[in-house]
Amino acid sequence: MIIYKSTVERFMKDVDSNRIDEIMEDTFFKRTLASVSQSEVNSWKNSLSAMERIVGRSKIPPKAGVAIEYNIPATAKRVDFILSGYGKNKTSTMAIIELKQWEFAEATSKDAIVKTRFGKSLVETTHPSYQAWSYAELLRSYNVEVYENNIKVNPCAYLHNYKASSGVLNEPFYSNHTSLAPLFLKEDAEALRNFLENQIQIGDEGEIIDRIETSELKPSKQLSESIAAMLRGNAEFTMIDEQKIVFEEALFLSEEVKKSGKSVLIVEGGPGTGKSVVAINLLVALLNRNLNVRYVSKNAAPRAVYESKLTGTIKKSKFSTLLSGSSSYIETTKDEYDVLLIDEAHRLNQFSGLYGNLGENQVKELIHASKSSIFFLDEDQRVTLKDVGSFDEIEKWANKEKAKITKLQLQSQFRCNGSDGYLAWLDHILQIKRTANIDLNGIPYEFKVFDSPSDLKDAIEAKNRDSVKARLVAGYCWEWKSKKDPRDFDIVFPEFNFRMKWNLTEDGSLWIMKPESIEQIGCIHTCQGLELEYVGVIIGNDLQLDGDGKVITDPNRRAKQDNTIKGYKTLLKNYPIEGSQKIDRIIKNTYRTLMTRGMKGCYVYAIDENLRGYLKSAKLLF
Repeated sequence: MIIYKSTVERFMKDVDSNRIDEIMEDTFFKRTLASVSQSEVNSWKNSLSAMERIVGRSKIPPKAGVAIEYNIPATAKRVDFILSGYGKNKTSTMAIIELKQWEFAEATSKDAIVKTRFGKSLVETTHPSYQAWSYAELLRSYNVEVYENNIKVNPCAYLHNYKASSGVLNEPFYSNHTSLAPLFLKEDAEALRNFLENQIQIGDEGEIIDRIETSELKPSKQLSESIAAMLRGNAEFTMIDEQKIVFEEALFLSEEVKKSGKSVLIVEGGPGTGKSVVAINLLVALLNRNLNVRYVSKNAAPRAVYESKLTGTIKKSKFSTLLSGSSSYIETTKDEYDVLLIDEAHRLNQFSGLYGNLGENQVKELIHASKSSIFFLDEDQRVTLKDVGSFDEIEKWANKEKAKITKLQLQSQFRCNGSDGYLAWLDHILQIKRTANIDLNGIPYEFKVFDSPSDLKDAIEAKNRDSVKARLVAGYCWEWKSKKDPRDFDIVFPEFNFRMKWNLTEDGSLWIMKPESIEQIGCIHTCQGLELEYVGVIIGNDLQLDGDGKVITDPNRRAKQDNTIKGYKTLLKNYPIEGSQKIDRIIKNTYRTLMTRGMKGCYVYAIDENLRGYLKSAKLLF
């Protein structure tokens, strides 16, 4: 879908008439039957006026094509501005321009990530050059017209209010991205004109834009061959036993939809059963079958880590386009994708967006968007009040979409030394549910309880020297002070001479991959869905043992910045019994998840002395 499509000549007249914003708003409503916010209308007016000053004072042919707000099919992404025409040797060419009204930005230590203001909030977002390049890469990788007919796609970013003296965006740290998609700032109008003039020298009346808009969507051979080569010989992604059964069933269903219609496969499995291994293998296999497929995860951490493992680099790559968040499917039309692979499906939310006010239901949107949906699920890892992913929820929306439902289970354990016994004991000891595993006798898993966080830290550091696969994590019971003041520490025990920082600022989603992150503490948001050899867990005062030997939870002990139980006071007021049970399960699930990140062992320090003794004894007291 394109909101505005014309030629440079016509575009200039529409801007000159001072009605371009009205034209855009009217067309948007006619094509989407949705209204647009006044802030976006103002954005159109300002940015398109800036583009009029670029093209109107350039040698770009009047008959060159113009497209504004091109919605890249099978995505929720919209390209701000496209120019089309012919370059040297009459090569079909498009220039993609990402337009921003930013006046301010802050650098981060994360690849391709910057901070800027949206409303009153300072939030992280992708660098404009990376954004433009990634949109171009989507077209090169999936638009048949582009890759079969060698249409050149030249991305760039234009920040018409951002002064070069502000720095940050053009710093060397981001040069890898600005080299792929040049960055033009307020003072660079003439340079942008030269860039566009070099790309487009003959007009095409918008014919190239028409071709890409009506093109088939299929992964290019180059894309599928590249990712397949990266997977070959990678032992971390080798499948065994039930994993192979799930893999083959998913492939069968992806073909069966052509005859039988929409399908939904629900794959249930606990920690370490290889859900993500199957998902990544399916991503490659389905690409090789020329299907339009995406790996979806609400958590950014698994996406970042799997891309890093596949490409061997922590830099963003062309494979970023294959890995998406769960909120990207709000505006997707029915069956735009052949297959969606939804990992960590238990973490799906009802609503999407920064403020949780967009869309209707992520489960519904994902099923609606794809012919075949594959949900990898572990309901025991639902760790926030917003998590709605469950078998019942998936089944409900699948039935409404008249999809065939298939259910499979993964049981082979890769985490916890292949032991179901440790997981069962953990359920029992946390009093999530009764099991026959009342102690750890005979279970080949190393579980230790420490009386000091410093001793716990020393033990994890020692393990990390051997494997570089040991990290510290904690419940979110400490405020994130170092976010405002990097000199400050977050988790502090003065009596033990212990002080450390949360990992969230520096490494974010790739915390688990960075060797130096042994000096930081991870949380549920940056380690769920990932694995270590040894994990050290600091249990905060939100989990305690009362005088009757009952493991109790206290949401008031959580940090104010923790959004996992946001709104719990209202929930308890309106539904005291059900609300209390739900909050209790979320807090226990959080620690269950943290305590199952280690494949070989889990080391623990609990603030509550009674809880420490209880965990040491490994005997139930209720």
